[in-house]
Formats: sequence, structure tokens, C-alpha cells
Amino acid sequence: MTAGASAASPLPVIGPFVPWLPSAALPQPVATHGLTGARVAVKDVIDLAGAPTGNGHPLLLAEAGTASRHATCVSRLLDAGGVIAGKVHTDELAYSLGGTNAHYGAPANPAAPGRLTGGSSSGTAAAVAGRLADVGLGTDTAGSIRVPASYCGLYGLRPTHARADLTGVSPLAPSFDTPGLLTRTLPLMRDAAAALLAGTEPGDHTTGRLLAPADLWSLAAPGVRAALSPALAGLADRLGLEPDRAPLFDDRAPFPHSEARDAFTTVQASEVWRAHGPWIVRARPEFGPNVAARLQAACRVGRDREEAARALAATVARWLGKRLKGAVLAIPATPTPAPAYGGPGVGVREALLGLTCLAGLGGLPAFTLPGPRAGGLPVGLCLLAAPGGDEQLLAAGAFAEAT
Repeated sequence: MTAGASAASPLPVIGPFVPWLPSAALPQPVATHGLTGARVAVKDVIDLAGAPTGNGHPLLLAEAGTASRHATCVSRLLDAGGVIAGKVHTDELAYSLGGTNAHYGAPANPAAPGRLTGGSSSGTAAAVAGRLADVGLGTDTAGSIRVPASYCGLYGLRPTHARADLTGVSPLAPSFDTPGLLTRTLPLMRDAAAALLAGTEPGDHTTGRLLAPADLWSLAAPGVRAALSPALAGLADRLGLEPDRAPLFDDRAPFPHSEARDAFTTVQASEVWRAHGPWIVRARPEFGPNVAARLQAACRVGRDREEAARALAATVARWLGKRLKGAVLAIPATPTPAPAYGGPGVGVREALLGLTCLAGLGGLPAFTLPGPRAGGLPVGLCLLAAPGGDEQLLAAGAFAEAT
């Protein structure tokens, strides 16, 4: 689990697609009706029949045989008329939010040249933002759809946990994993979401409150807050609701925000090691320094610490379900725009997780909308609801887009 030598040198900027799909094989853009003819880019943790699933690591790719069938989430998009554009890059084991990979490089961000795409659905976002695909099929555990959506100016949907079938998707942390979607337009997102969630029942939700808690907004940089404030005001006006700025983690919360975030990272780490630890011990692969450090920490999570974190995570989930009943929670999707290639990363992951951990902890749907630019760079506004409120968020997104 040592850091690879390649991680010490500047990472190359690469295209979104994995190298074993010739670019000449890519389907060309066509006019789409719903999903008919929509080109779908598939993250390399999701099985695609006839292709190996490498999980962002060359040793796993070398060991993988070709998948015999599509993952269920792929089949649902194809059944709705989508066509495969190809498999796309991901961060190592999908255990990163940065959009880098010590073995392959960092996909270029067409919406913010010289900046990272965010991860771990990095190639997925790059392909959609670069118009090489229309729908990006990725996964979201700790923000891996929402962060790339914000950094690349895209719509991004993390569905309610367990509404989207994970059959054929490599696990990272199953308590939080879910397939997710990236698109450039809201109508295509609605059609893709309908296909992905087909056969599942939405919750019975009405929107009577709009929460924009000051404590969560304070996690974002001043420029991001300033850029997103008009979008929030427009959404509030269209919904006919006054934003409630009261802190989410106030005196009624049975835990501070930092403890909720730490419970998420502990449960995630324990499940990551359960999913990948046996292979890591056997194969002794190399990882980039950040992923290697997280895996080193993950292998040391003991049973007592994991059980305590799970108990707190369950408390957080119940509390969030009550706080969000009949409400939409609007927060910055990311605390900053996309970082520059090779820029400082100190504190970036912790700040990101402060915003993104809530959806995982609560099993909440989260819908990221491209907002006004901050300093010329894309940033996103993220809407969350109680479990089952996916359609509620898509409807709220239509209100926001109309502002």
C-alpha cells in the first residue's frame, strides 16, 4: 500500500476514456428523444459486458476478466434507448474526491481548463462536460457525483440510497454507495433518472420549507457563497419560501457536525478495508500518497471504533430524516471551485466531506445544479431531501433553472 513513484511527479492530463476503447469506436452525437441515442459513459467501477472492470488500478485491471453482463444500472439506461460511449477513468479504487490517479493521470476538465474534474467519477464528468457523452453513469459514496458536477458545471444526481440497483457495481463502502448520474441539461437528467429509478417507489414529499443553514454555508469560500446566493434567492422566490438560515447543527442536534463527519469517515474506512483489504494484503499494490494514507488508516479501524461510529451514524440518519421532512436543504455542493492541477490540497477533503457526508449518512437524495460562476469557474448548488425525495429535488431543480 505504498505510495507509487509516479505520484511524486506531475500527473499527466489525460482523456476521459480508458485506453482499451479506441476513440474511433465512439458513437457520434445524434439528436436524442428522451434517452434514445444518448451516449452513456460508464465509470470503471461498473460492469460493462465484454469489458474488464479495473476500479482505477492497473493491477486490478490485469486481474479482471471481461464482464459477462452489464450492471443493472447500465441495462436500465440502455433499455431506455441509451448507447454505450465507453468506459471512463476513475480515481484509485474510487476512494478519492480529487479527480487524480497516480497510475493514469488526471482527466482534463473541459469546463475549467487547468483545473481538476473532481472525483472519483472523474472521467465520467470529463466525458460529459467535453460533449463526448450525454449521460455519465458514475457512483457516489462520499460525493463522487456531486463534486465533479460542481467542478465541471454539470447536473449531478445521487439517488436515495438503495433506490438504484448496485448489482454489477464494485463496492467501496456499501452503506453509502449508490449509482449516480451526470448530464449537461435538466431534461436529460430527468429522463435518465426515470430510467435509473424505474420500478422503485418515490417517497410522499411536499416542499414546505427551504433550509439554507448558515453553519453549512460557512464551510464554503466567500466567493462561492456570493456566487450561489442569487441562485438560492431565485429558487426561494419561485418556491414561494423564505430560506431558513438557522444552523442545521444547533442545540437540538444530539452531536456536533464534526462528530457526524467523523462517523461517516470511520464507517466508510471500515467498509473500504473490508471490500479491498484482502486484495491489498495479497497483491501489495502501490497507490498514490493520499489514497495510500487513507488505506493505512482504514486497516487500523478496530471493531469497537467501528461499532461506535455505526451507532452514531444511525442516530444522525434518524435526526436528518426528521429535520428534512417536508423540506429541501440547499447548500454549496463544494466549498471551492475546482483546484488547479498540482495545487495545494491541504484541508480540501475535510471541507468537502463537511458538506457531502450528510447525504451518505442519511441515505438522502442529492441533486447538484450548475450555479453562477465564482471567479469565472463553475460551482454547484446542491439540493437534498428526505429519503425518497428524488423527484421532489428534480422538480425543485426545474424551479431553480427557471430563475
